[in-house]
Amino acid sequence: MAAAKKGDCVKVHYTGTLEDGSTFDSSRSVEPLEFTLGSGQVIAGFDEAVTGMELGERKNVMIPADKAYGQRHEEMVINVPRSQFPTHIVPEIGQQIQLSGPNNQPILVKVTDISADSVQLDANPPLAGRDLSFDLELISIA
Repeated sequence: MAAAKKGDCVKVHYTGTLEDGSTFDSSRSVEPLEFTLGSGQVIAGFDEAVTGMELGERKNVMIPADKAYGQRHEEMVINVPRSQFPTHIVPEIGQQIQLSGPNNQPILVKVTDISADSVQLDANPPLAGRDLSFDLELISIA
């Protein structure tokens, strides 16, 4: 049986869990994830885990943070003075806000703290610094 290799278009069902066993994402109740191996469409560890799998194979893998969303960076957490915060947005802890970065590229940030003087925004990916476990099943190879 042929194994999935770089350049193959694959479909994979997955369930992703955190260290405490809680599920953060799954394709089991929807269509399988479709991507091209080696194209950078998924996190590096996921791509590496699927490479070499055979059609119908199922396995569990642990992807360290460095091969997932990277480590958390405290310099990506900033405090914005309330006077500079857009007046049309009422900040709430946990709220996600899209800002414009260099070249007007969208940056998604999360409100993590609010005080009378400032709003704290975190631009780290939500799963940064977390080791991720995946239950994978290779559905198709093209």
